[in-house]
Amino acid sequence: MNDILLDRNGDLNFKNGDLDIGYSDNQHQEHILIANKGEYREFPELGVGIHQMLDDDNYMSVLIEAKKNLEYDGMKINNIKFEANGNLNIDGQYK
Repeated sequence: MNDILLDRNGDLNFKNGDLDIGYSDNQHQEHILIANKGEYREFPELGVGIHQMLDDDNYMSVLIEAKKNLEYDGMKINNIKFEANGNLNIDGQYK
């Protein structure tokens, strides 16, 4: 999906004096993972709150919550897992 892109600081990204528009699926996933429940007014159940959940030793609950929220957003998830280096790997695409 194409949408308005943000820079690494979460600010609007500009290109040639105009808003930068491009592939935004990864950006949407990041926002859902970071957001806490209730931050999306129209969809109050959307949001993983991954920063708070990572303090928990049971990382499986993080994966379950992330999968559930991304599927709610319209993704078909094939696999979601933490890599050995700690990165979250999401294998899926929007329908």
